[in-house]
Amino acid sequence: MEDKKYRLSGEPSLAIPSADADKLLNSGDGTATLLYLYALRSGGNFSLQSAAAALKRTEAEIEKAVGMLCEIGLFKTGEPKAVLPLTAEELPEYTAEDIATRTRENGEFKAIVDETQRIMGHMLTGADLKTLFGIYDFLRLPTEVIFLLINHCVEETHEHVGSGKFPSMRTIEMEAYAWYNHEILTFERAEEFLLQKRARSGELSDIKRLLQINGRNFSTTERKFVESWMDMGFDLEAIALAYDKTVVKTGSLAWKYMNTILESWHSKKLHTAEDITSGDVQAKNGRPFASGNSLPSSSGKPRDDTELLRKLLSQSKNG
Repeated sequence: MEDKKYRLSGEPSLAIPSADADKLLNSGDGTATLLYLYALRSGGNFSLQSAAAALKRTEAEIEKAVGMLCEIGLFKTGEPKAVLPLTAEELPEYTAEDIATRTRENGEFKAIVDETQRIMGHMLTGADLKTLFGIYDFLRLPTEVIFLLINHCVEETHEHVGSGKFPSMRTIEMEAYAWYNHEILTFERAEEFLLQKRARSGELSDIKRLLQINGRNFSTTERKFVESWMDMGFDLEAIALAYDKTVVKTGSLAWKYMNTILESWHSKKLHTAEDITSGDVQAKNGRPFASGNSLPSSSGKPRDDTELLRKLLSQSKNG
């Protein structure tokens, strides 16, 4: 008997990511597949009762199908989202034919390819296309978020490596995983994240000038120290005070010594220069020190640390 071939009676209009389709086919669960289609048709929201009525199944069967879809990663519950491992091996194995077919069917991905090539200044290789398609199809980052992601990676590479350099697709992929794991999944959230990142970058530059580091970026270890101080809540004047104490004591910028000073202040919840100077006097004299007063100097006369800090900060800003 001849094996008949069949096709859809109308034009397909409901798109399913190929990776999701593979998961559904491999599951062999007809009810789960129907439920997945119903969920797509319902905009992602439904109840057990409505699904059971629409699909002519019992609520128990629908609940079992929900469990199956959660197990294979197509549905999620209210539990915290599992973090994807930051490895390229997690991306599905797309073939060139898969990508070519989806590109013909989906103008959105073609637009992503064209814009990525424009930003990067060169044609993407086959391996690059597979990675980019994985970011789009597997991580499901929206088009506008992918554009922000790629531009961000290019800016970071220009800043740290040189204006003529561009990030590898592997670098972009790793950053895409980081955005996914931090739930940067909308244009608004991505813009907010980038604004925060630029603000922190400006603070890092101020601290670098304060520490008199010129002509180079922070090393990885140095940056970890500085970012930990910022995360603790220290302002620039407090970091200036710690730097001053470090140089007076050791004669140079001793990172571990300076970190010990700041960690000690953090444990006492002292994060501003005013809090720190007040806390130091209380510790030395064993009595409260009024905020805004001057510190005593070695000669016994009052010393205005605020003015000294202003001079130090002014010098750092002026190079």
